Amino acid sequence: MKNNIGLLLKKRAEISAEVEAFVEVERQRRYTFAELNERSNRVAQMLLAQGVKAGDRVATLLKNGSEFIETYYAIAKIGAVMVPVNWRLVAAEVAYIFADSGAETLLYDAEFDGVIDEVVRGETTAIKNWLRVNVPELPATPYSLDYEAMVTSSANTEPTIGAFDDDLLFIMYTSGTTGSPKGAMHSHNNMMWAQLTSLTTADMRAGDRFLLPLPMFHVGCLVPVSQLVHRGATGIILRDLDMAAMFRAIEQERVTIFMAVPMILQFMLMTPEREQYSMETVRWIATGAAPVPVAMIEQWQALGVAIYQAYGLTESCGPGTLLLPQDAIDKVGSCGRPQMHTELKVVDEQGKRIAAGSDEVGELCLAGNHIMLGYWNNPEATAEALRDGWLHTGDLCRIDAEGCVTICDRKKDMLISGGENIYPAELENVLAGHGKVQEVAVIGIASEKWGETPLAIVVLMPGEEAEEEELIGHCREHLAGYKVPQCYAFVTTLPRNASGKLLKPQLRQQYNSPAPF
Repeated sequence: MKNNIGLLLKKRAEISAEVEAFVEVERQRRYTFAELNERSNRVAQMLLAQGVKAGDRVATLLKNGSEFIETYYAIAKIGAVMVPVNWRLVAAEVAYIFADSGAETLLYDAEFDGVIDEVVRGETTAIKNWLRVNVPELPATPYSLDYEAMVTSSANTEPTIGAFDDDLLFIMYTSGTTGSPKGAMHSHNNMMWAQLTSLTTADMRAGDRFLLPLPMFHVGCLVPVSQLVHRGATGIILRDLDMAAMFRAIEQERVTIFMAVPMILQFMLMTPEREQYSMETVRWIATGAAPVPVAMIEQWQALGVAIYQAYGLTESCGPGTLLLPQDAIDKVGSCGRPQMHTELKVVDEQGKRIAAGSDEVGELCLAGNHIMLGYWNNPEATAEALRDGWLHTGDLCRIDAEGCVTICDRKKDMLISGGENIYPAELENVLAGHGKVQEVAVIGIASEKWGETPLAIVVLMPGEEAEEEELIGHCREHLAGYKVPQCYAFVTTLPRNASGKLLKPQLRQQYNSPAPF
């Protein structure tokens, strides 16, 4: 059987026609798998009528909702290529992705009229079909078509399947924390293996109700959306991230599992709404983008909730490593072992494999059928990232004797102090273990004496106070003396991108004064 992700929805609709597929909390919409498949067919027929063909790129600028999901499956069925765009980007960044991908069709929320108007005025895009979602309460624009009117007037018959296996399914642009975003290309096979890898490593069951608070334009939410259809479980959609809405949805929709970045988990523990709603149905939460401090793990465990900690990339279609709940305390700071259907190795500068149990730091490399095909229209970057069947992640790590990986840092984030390599993520892990520290970022700043020295930018737990010497003393218990940060800045928040990753370039720009030594 050839793989087409859209066919999974058709199959699920045949097997589980009346099972609830997705619930939109804010808009109070509920779709069975049969209804979702019918809507997806209408979208597919509408796109075909607009002249979209197999291989054509279709951009989406959509908030979380049924339109995103039905569009994803419609594009998959007809063999076009989805380009999900981060809706937090400004017009110039959005226009860059439109131009780089060569998309000629766009589906967008009317909420982003201002951004799209600016793109149109810039005349830098090849978009021909502008399909506008959620238009009834807003005046029409001169260039857009009413998505809902066109979908409901289209036939609900299954379209001819236009792509299989290694044909492109979507191009997802990296967050662009260094340089221009690159479009990671993923095929139908890539997504199929990403789903299987996650499903066979974590504990998702038929009947589970999975909360979806993260943006669907990110691989960390798009893969779970696909998994839910594959598994026959139910997705509970949050259009916007709101703590009260999350807790209300968890109780009312009897959520059993979900994924969130550590920052959200911390906010959930802090918000007063936690006392107002029950979380008794929640079995586990998966998280990624940063290690979870011991104190936070213990707080969630006290609530009866297990924590999975994942490491993955857009380029790996999500899966990489996973730290299981039973290892969360003993292996704190680690992101676990390679997931099912994923191979892993750590290599030195010469490309030689570093043995497990060594204290040596090397680059983390991943292999598996879920690894991207390459970067869209960027052969140089592809050749750099994909070598001899391995994805070179650019992340530096150690691997212990039990095969658990601990990320030390990005290659480009490493700093050299007094001739010694220092990996900021290692320092961040240690500082995060201090009971008063909520989150922390470490960057290198210029030092007349050492060349570079680490600066720790710290967010303390609410109501806590700490002196530099207290944190220095904590670090000395866990780090070699040359690694211990001597410089500190205390802040209320750290800048992060949409996927929850620290924006260290922004911090380096803000904290660019040299150390006093």
